[in-house]
Amino acid sequence: MQRKKPLEGLRVLELGTLVAAPFAGKIFAEFGAEVIKVEAPGTGDPLRNWRAMHEDSSIWWYVQARNKKSITVDMRLPEGQEVVRSLVEKVDVIIENFRPGTLAKWGLDYETLSKINPGLIMASISGYGQTGPYRSKPGFGSVGEAIGGLRYLTGFPDRPPVRVGIAIGDIVAGMYAVIGTMFALHARNNHPEKRGQWVDVALYESVFSLMEGILPEFDLKGIVRERTGSTLPGIAPSNTYECSDGKYIVIGANSDSIFKRMMYAIGRGDLAEDPQYADNQGRAERADFLDEVIGNWTKQYPLKEVQKRLDEAAVPVGPIYSIEDIVKDEHYKEREMLKSVTLPDGRKVLVPGIVPKLSETPGDLEWSGPKLGQHNQEIFAGLLQLSQEAIGKLKEKGAI
Repeated sequence: MQRKKPLEGLRVLELGTLVAAPFAGKIFAEFGAEVIKVEAPGTGDPLRNWRAMHEDSSIWWYVQARNKKSITVDMRLPEGQEVVRSLVEKVDVIIENFRPGTLAKWGLDYETLSKINPGLIMASISGYGQTGPYRSKPGFGSVGEAIGGLRYLTGFPDRPPVRVGIAIGDIVAGMYAVIGTMFALHARNNHPEKRGQWVDVALYESVFSLMEGILPEFDLKGIVRERTGSTLPGIAPSNTYECSDGKYIVIGANSDSIFKRMMYAIGRGDLAEDPQYADNQGRAERADFLDEVIGNWTKQYPLKEVQKRLDEAAVPVGPIYSIEDIVKDEHYKEREMLKSVTLPDGRKVLVPGIVPKLSETPGDLEWSGPKLGQHNQEIFAGLLQLSQEAIGKLKEKGAI
């Protein structure tokens, strides 16, 4: 008998737009939760119109909104707010990414909603968190990446800081929202009164949490880590190297045993046995020299030959893939990371597969992103049991 997905029976109300909260909603939906996405009537989530378009929707939308249900509610209107409060009675989780204070203005804050549903868990994602002097400032993921320290470290030392090519700050915050919500669900299940709680996720804190040992290094040693381009500061050898065909490959030989294997593989057994390079501290002191040695070797061979030789020596190595390279890769295909879905017009398109892989209750991709308001009738008439007359009045007032 096939087992259910791990989150089947969990109902999530998604009040967020764009990236952070909807990314969290996507993860919940992939693993079986019923995710009801609330969108503004007429316009919907702005992500529907971001980047490359297909028919009347962005292609990104079909990744971010998969497995979700879409309803339209104008939360600025009292009637729309009442619809949301009615839904709160029937959900386990709310995820949102409004600026702090916005939902309170509409009577949809955690304090108010938890009185309606004491078991409710609300995950709020914001730029700076729900408290502190910056709480009311607007904060996008890009700003969180800057304030959180990531942008300062990204790029080359002689050039201005650059960004990672995706919305990494929003995505990390969305993951923390999922993690925090799962912690809160576990705590609720163990609480004698099944009480929920509020999960406060700040974009800048989500980014800052990734900053390894940078804070204690500064506090104890006064070290301010700077941009180092493609190298890993204080860890060697680990860099990007050019091959004879002009392609680039990443090599990480920064553990003691791997370094030895690599040096023998490139014909430098003398360095493998040199006490100077026996540990990372010694190698880090002469990282530039080691990069030169390795770079001179890689330039003698095309990328595939470099990879073959280092694979045989069990050295971590890999080419820098474009999306075209990814689509051709057999490992991606074998791991089902290139999933095909059918769009509303019947065309098939590849989208990323499910992460992580669960052996017994895996997540799956059931359908691509819904049309705006596609599930209005199902949710309003079915879940809320509103009459057609009541639904009609809400439509007349523009609340749905």
